[in-house]
Amino acid sequence: MSDLKTLFDSIFTASASLATAPILALGVGLLLLLLCDIVTPLRPARGLAFVGTLVVAAILQARVLFANSAPGLVLDGTFLADPTTALFGLSFLVGSLLAWLYASGYYDEERVLATEHDVLFLAAPAGMILMVGAADLLVFFVGLELLSLPLYALAAFRRSRADSVEAGLKYFLLGAFSSAMFLFGSALLYTAAGSLSLSAIAEHGLASRTALAGIALVTSGVFFKASIFPFHMWVPDVYQGSPTPVTALMATGTKAAIFGFLVVQLMPLLPPSAAPMIAVLAIVTMFLGNFGALVQSNVKRMLAYSGVAHAGTLLLVVPGFLAGADPAAASRAALFYLVAYLFTGTGAFGLLALLEADGERFTSLDSLKGLAKRRPAIAAAMTLFLLSLGGIPATGGFLGKWFVFSVLVEAGWTGTAILGVLFSVVALGYYLRVIVAMYMEEALEGEAAPTTNRTGATAATAVCVVGVLATGLLPALLLGPLGS
Repeated sequence: MSDLKTLFDSIFTASASLATAPILALGVGLLLLLLCDIVTPLRPARGLAFVGTLVVAAILQARVLFANSAPGLVLDGTFLADPTTALFGLSFLVGSLLAWLYASGYYDEERVLATEHDVLFLAAPAGMILMVGAADLLVFFVGLELLSLPLYALAAFRRSRADSVEAGLKYFLLGAFSSAMFLFGSALLYTAAGSLSLSAIAEHGLASRTALAGIALVTSGVFFKASIFPFHMWVPDVYQGSPTPVTALMATGTKAAIFGFLVVQLMPLLPPSAAPMIAVLAIVTMFLGNFGALVQSNVKRMLAYSGVAHAGTLLLVVPGFLAGADPAAASRAALFYLVAYLFTGTGAFGLLALLEADGERFTSLDSLKGLAKRRPAIAAAMTLFLLSLGGIPATGGFLGKWFVFSVLVEAGWTGTAILGVLFSVVALGYYLRVIVAMYMEEALEGEAAPTTNRTGATAATAVCVVGVLATGLLPALLLGPLGS
């Protein structure tokens, strides 16, 4: 009972209340959505309840970001709330809202499950916030499962389509495998250090074989979720089979949460001797992702391989940090890259979701031929997102890659940075294929033009366009709160 009292006392301190308020707001929102489904007169207010919950959670997260003094470590040192984690939290909430807007009107047969869909969409960002702020392996695992379980269900949400059910099953089985690796690694670290606290593990060090095996398994579990080689092969099948708005959330939010934890919490634990091996994994991941995307004729599958390549690019921050780069610069580079990718990736997948409403064939490269003549606004927005993914100047994608490669150069790994730049140039090959098809090739004979317009998707696309341009032209808006 004394331990339980201590827990409650720690939760209700002022700093802990400020730090955990966004997660609690999401929990209350879940209950409100369920209440809207039970009480018939409240059903029309379901969408308002969803958006209102995310707005309230974002306001509470902004309080942490702009507080005179950040709460820091709370809940007996198991959860970290500072400007960096707060910015990550805001990005999770924005990404969830954008993906939900693209999902509005996307489903046909599954409309009767709309409440369940929205509840799962609210649970995911709560898990992301827990993950990025976790200063304890058990807290991270709770957040990981709170994110993963809704995504397993959302991946298989189109129950009438075999590819969606298959995607959910694959993601569940392989996700369970990665969770098991993480838990086994955590158990070994507990055996070595006597604690699951990351600070206690850091103080103990990784000198013993047990601790080294533990950190290797924990890192492998994290790399699986981040789609790093050799744990990346699930990505194309799961991304292609899942409902496209869910793919958008999966590709951006999950990656941001995993890398947020890796950069903020796990990276300082890794020994400097691991830098060459992690650099090799990053380069191989970029190679496989980029060259895998080059041979795809389905744009959704191409973007899935592209996401693997982006994960490899972002992973280059870790060897740069381990080789002596400024820790603050490494964290800022990762954060900027992830926020820029959130707007870019969500926008690209979201536009595919909009086109897919007129037929799943519109995710193929052939069906996008001549799109600029038929839907010029969609073609223009898609072009911007693809150029940002390719790292063209004046976009957030360019500055994100610039910051990552700058960390490597600062650490003296100029050759690795040049290799990363070359692979980024290769990526332009498949992004330009899509742009050429939209603007320079004629539509297939007899191919009907996509006609669907949705208010939610239009609003989300506008936000993504503004986000890509703002991060590319006004980076201080994002980096300012971090003091850079």
